[in-house]
Amino acid sequence: MVTLKTVVLDSEKCIGCITCMRRCPTEAIRIENGKAKILYDKCINCGECVRSCKGGAKRPVYDSFDLVKSYNYKIALPSPSLFGQFNNLDNPNYVIEGLLALGFDEVFEVGLAAELVTDCTKKLMAKGELPRPVISTACPAVAELILLKFHELAEHMLPVYAPAKIAAKLAKQQALAKGIPSDDIGIFFISPCPAKVYSLHREEVSNEKYISGVLAQSDVYFRLVDKMNKIKNPRKLGKCGYKGLGWGSSGGESNSLGLGNYIHCSGVRNVVGLLKEMSDGKLDGAADFVELNMCPGGCVGGVLNVENAFIARNRMRQLAEHMHIPPATMEQYGLDESFFLWDKTPEPSTSFQLDSDRFAAMQKLFRVEEILKQLPGIDCGACGAPTCRCHAEDIVVNGGNIECVRMEEKK
Repeated sequence: MVTLKTVVLDSEKCIGCITCMRRCPTEAIRIENGKAKILYDKCINCGECVRSCKGGAKRPVYDSFDLVKSYNYKIALPSPSLFGQFNNLDNPNYVIEGLLALGFDEVFEVGLAAELVTDCTKKLMAKGELPRPVISTACPAVAELILLKFHELAEHMLPVYAPAKIAAKLAKQQALAKGIPSDDIGIFFISPCPAKVYSLHREEVSNEKYISGVLAQSDVYFRLVDKMNKIKNPRKLGKCGYKGLGWGSSGGESNSLGLGNYIHCSGVRNVVGLLKEMSDGKLDGAADFVELNMCPGGCVGGVLNVENAFIARNRMRQLAEHMHIPPATMEQYGLDESFFLWDKTPEPSTSFQLDSDRFAAMQKLFRVEEILKQLPGIDCGACGAPTCRCHAEDIVVNGGNIECVRMEEKK
């Protein structure tokens, strides 16, 4: 697996306040010498540290817009949440026309691909072969979290590529069918979060790279506004319906499936809490489908957006009320389920293993427990680790001494 960094630290701005360490869902941040340190083997690129950093020391990484100029035929893949960023938008075609005015030769809406993913998911679930509850894999940060900390839930993950990858695959196929040389085609996803930047750069569909770059919605937004203000009568270019647009908010995917028995939640704490409940078997039989989004409110809450998540969600709801395009189906595009299914099942992460050797891991676990008995167990974070257990594990795995200002108080 390629190691990528889509969230980086500006140490000069970091004040060592431990807020990011507290908020990280995978305990992937430590404080060393008064500065935060990201443990990238445990990072799921959710962007929560970016959201919570008081000093702006965490910075999301994405591709420069200048990369678009490197290709002769440029295709934009706008996320559904992009349409919620604009005030008084009553027609999604303004956004599509604006992207074309920015220099893109074609726009393929990710919301359209989401409708196709919905159709595929319906058919897969109708067969009754997927373990219930089925967990959506549309949010890459959630998928990474399951593979990192909730291995027992991995078999419940929906084995279907996310809409952005499906959109890229379809867009390239259509461009090739027009006779455009493969090397001339540049496909750019406009992302609301660093998790999607990470996922799309890391993975390839069918061993062929479809995504040429991933742009930030915040970067594209400010370029788009001026172009959109000059458009008077946009053409009817959009093919995405209200169900595809709904994927930009939490619950949109579940609602599009037409299931009565589903659960959806968003936000780091809510997602982690629900996964723990599922891991303990408390949700067995409670739902057929579970939709989870690490960002509050869904993709509209991603840290690469410019608008407040709740305002954006309301705008998208109002926009969807005027959209009467029926959702796309696989049959319309001549597709079957194989087009959407994972080529390879992702492997669970071993980043939290104390040792690859089971006997050695058990010995280290005993040592962790011994150290824990000496620590106060209040998880204050003063040692630079988020919990006493993390501190003990760091000592056992990396060496070092017990550093705890509260040990004397415990005595």
